[in-house]
Amino acid sequence: MSFDTLGDINWLAVIVSAVVYYSIGAAWYSPALLGKPWMRSIGWDPDSGPPEMTVKDYTVPLIAYFVAAIGVAMLAAATGSNSFGEGVALGLVLGIGVAAVIAYVTSAFDPTRKAPMTWFGVTAGYHVLGLLITAVVVSIWN
Repeated sequence: MSFDTLGDINWLAVIVSAVVYYSIGAAWYSPALLGKPWMRSIGWDPDSGPPEMTVKDYTVPLIAYFVAAIGVAMLAAATGSNSFGEGVALGLVLGIGVAAVIAYVTSAFDPTRKAPMTWFGVTAGYHVLGLLITAVVVSIWN
C-alpha cells in the first residue's frame, strides 16, 4: 500500500462516513443512551451534566473521524474491499482488532477512571460501530 491509494478513494464517501461517525457519537454519548454511565465511569456527576463545551471540543473529534475515514478508505482501496460483506469484515477487524484493543488497554491501565470497564464498554462499542459503518460506506461507495 502507498499513498497513491489517496487517488483511488471516494472523497464524498469519506466525508459522509466521517459525519455519520461523529453523529453517532452525539447520540451514543447523550444522557438518553450511554452518556450517564460514561460520565460516571470518568468521575463526572451525571446529574450535574457535562462540563461546558467549546467549539474546539466539537471540532477536534470531527477532524479525527475524517482522518480515520481516510485511513479506512485507503485500507479498503488497498485490500480491494468493495462490497457490503468485505466492508463489514474490514470494519470488524479495525473496530475489534484495533480500536477495542486500544480502548481496553487504555481502560485497564488508567488509574484515574472510576469504572474502567464501563468506560471501555461504552468507548469501544462506539468506535467498533463507527469504524464498522465507515468501512461499509467506503467499501460499497467505491
